[in-house]
Amino acid sequence: MNLSIIIPLLNEQESLPELHQWIVNVMTAHKYSYEVIFIDDGSTDDSWRIIESLSKENGNVKGIRFMRNFGKSQALHAGFAKAQGDVVITMDADLQDSPEEIPDLYKMVMNQDYDLVSGWKKKRYDSVVTKNLPSKLFNWAARKTSGVHLNDFNCGLKAYKNTVIKNIEVSGEMHRYIPVLAKNAGFSKIGEKVVIHQARKYGESKFGVSRFINGFLDLITIWFLSRYGKRPMHLFGAGGVLMFIIGFIATGFIISIKLIRLYSGFKTVLVTENPLFYIALTAMIIGSQLFLAGFLGEIILRTKNNEERYKISSEVNL
Repeated sequence: MNLSIIIPLLNEQESLPELHQWIVNVMTAHKYSYEVIFIDDGSTDDSWRIIESLSKENGNVKGIRFMRNFGKSQALHAGFAKAQGDVVITMDADLQDSPEEIPDLYKMVMNQDYDLVSGWKKKRYDSVVTKNLPSKLFNWAARKTSGVHLNDFNCGLKAYKNTVIKNIEVSGEMHRYIPVLAKNAGFSKIGEKVVIHQARKYGESKFGVSRFINGFLDLITIWFLSRYGKRPMHLFGAGGVLMFIIGFIATGFIISIKLIRLYSGFKTVLVTENPLFYIALTAMIIGSQLFLAGFLGEIILRTKNNEERYKISSEVNL
């Protein structure tokens, strides 16, 4: 199979029939073998009924329905698990991503041997204040932190080799950082293509300004996981040992000064009356806690089990 097209959605009943027909026209024109996997992330409108209807009309249409809203990352994870195409395309269901871009993305993966190609919405039809400017700041920070030089990390339109999506774990809200996850997994050939961004035709955006706050927090998380996710002791253990040594040396200094003054017959004060004593004590306590945090992190890594990510209530044609 040439293509798997994964489309996560939430309350997009108006756009689904039009999007489906648009995809079919493109697939037919280029004679691709394909599957379209709609993931209904807990919609409360008629989105799932429409997906069922489309699946009956077109055997290439498949669907997964979550019992409630679990988020875009979980929807993509479910779609990745089912995808069978040589090239996997992800796109949004709101008609702002154009299926006409799929053939070029497919060629970049198959002919130019890219592991992943991310869309770049160079010209956007969004609010400058609430979306465009925060997005530019967010993408700048992501480039500097991750070392992946993309202009638009959050573009939903992306193309992947099948091997890429089978070897990455998309959890939490990490869908924004799939290129970084791919890089960390060893897939280094990551490209970018300018894509058309269309004005939203139906409904409202499901994401508010809070997504940028969450995005920056997730960026810190993925930076930490990239560097220390498999060796937490290297960070916490090293910091803990350093703090403990500082506290230990300070304690030794306090005791030495006390003994010297006693031996010399000078007046001394109680150790507990010396402010440095409490600094030393605090440093030793913090050092011990950091070391234990690193040690526990190592244990968790070796004993962790897969947690429940989402619950599926229905599937169609899978």
